[in-house]
Amino acid sequence: MSDCLIDPVRLSALLGAGRGRFDVVALPECDSTNAVLLQQSASAPSGRVIVADRQTAGRGRRGRVWHSAPADTLTFSLLWRLSNEPARIAGLSLAVGVAVAQALEHCGVAGVGLKWPNDVLLGASGAGKLGGILIELASDRAATAAIIGIGLNLHQPPAADGFGLPAAALDAAGPVPERHVLLAALLDALACTLDRFVAGGFAAVRDDWQSRHVWQERPVRLLGDSTTTDSAVVEGRCLGADSDGALLLALPDGRIERYLVGDVSLRAA
Repeated sequence: MSDCLIDPVRLSALLGAGRGRFDVVALPECDSTNAVLLQQSASAPSGRVIVADRQTAGRGRRGRVWHSAPADTLTFSLLWRLSNEPARIAGLSLAVGVAVAQALEHCGVAGVGLKWPNDVLLGASGAGKLGGILIELASDRAATAAIIGIGLNLHQPPAADGFGLPAAALDAAGPVPERHVLLAALLDALACTLDRFVAGGFAAVRDDWQSRHVWQERPVRLLGDSTTTDSAVVEGRCLGADSDGALLLALPDGRIERYLVGDVSLRAA
């Protein structure tokens, strides 16, 4: 067993608001924590967490690869069952970003910011990509099972690629929180934020997201959501997110357009 393996008993003792709400399974290695939970989605309880020391085929948005190694990253996935109508699930990745930022701030990490739709940034004006969020859905007649994958760099990765931004890591911001402490803070924050999201959709946490949005009022370029090309489709001034999680962009002709999660990516112009 890896020395880095998360101990669910030790983790449980550190939980506050999330105590009793999570079923944590720690793996030394898997292909992808999201893939493991997707396979279990029909039978696993809401609150099942898969945390792995190493992912051999970790995935990010648009088919990108998220590398993880023991002690250098914290990678886990959470299954959470939602009764929300599909239209209200659209802002889920943004709401999860709020929880991640709040947990990091609780652990003393300064300079955390958010970028639409699923990036966690660190540094002045969001200088580097600290982590990412991948949401995948599995539905049945009763509810939607959201598979929430989260990956954070604890130490600078060897391949310092933040997918359009430089990679960032927690060790650049000060002492790295112990992994059990950090994961407990993340789960506590997720429990509270997901409760708010279920009750009120993204609108319930929108102000918290907007306050951490690093590119608010800045010129941006929206790119076609393609796994093979990054062709620019439009440029304008970023106004943040609408109450349902759609990106708001002020175009040069004065119009304000909405863009939904999955349709575009965001880069500084």
